[in-house]
Amino acid sequence: DVELDIVEQEPRYKPKDINALCRTTHFTRSELQQLYRRFKDRCPTGVVTEAVFKDMYFQMFPKGASSSQYAHYVFSNLDKENTGVISFTDLIGLLSRLYRGSLHERLRWVFTLYDLNGDGCITRQEMTSVVQAVYDLMGKHTDTPVDETTVEHKVEALFTMLDTNRDGVITLDEFMEACSQDNTMVHNMDTILNPL
Repeated sequence: DVELDIVEQEPRYKPKDINALCRTTHFTRSELQQLYRRFKDRCPTGVVTEAVFKDMYFQMFPKGASSSQYAHYVFSNLDKENTGVISFTDLIGLLSRLYRGSLHERLRWVFTLYDLNGDGCITRQEMTSVVQAVYDLMGKHTDTPVDETTVEHKVEALFTMLDTNRDGVITLDEFMEACSQDNTMVHNMDTILNPL
């Protein structure tokens, strides 16, 4: 009898075509090569698990901040197929939209982040979950103490502004229209995304 040791290998990933990435992102070939080298140094298998992603987030925020839930939402947003990992291509697509994309691209991504179940609408509960995660990200570095009431007031203010037809959910069209007319809202969203 021969005993076989079955070793479960970690998933590995390598982008297939850098030219395709150049066409589908706002990065040049040399920028992509440099970003990929930095990515591979951090993630030798070419993929990022949620635990590693959360650790990366944790290192970017001030002491006292809790980045775990927000990082979970971002990770889930990128891991559309629920594989448990995200690739360099997934991550570079996000960075491209957030740092070099148009206002429309950035706002569309923010909408998908708040639309936790992916049904095309943001509910009060979804917004409450993400707003709480954003406040947790800021940790002790907020101007005023954050409690459940603070989050509720923020969500109600956002809903008043964004739910233009008052049907209790925010659609992409409502979100895009309201944000494109209010520079303050866009600035606040860019501030939240800036640590990425």
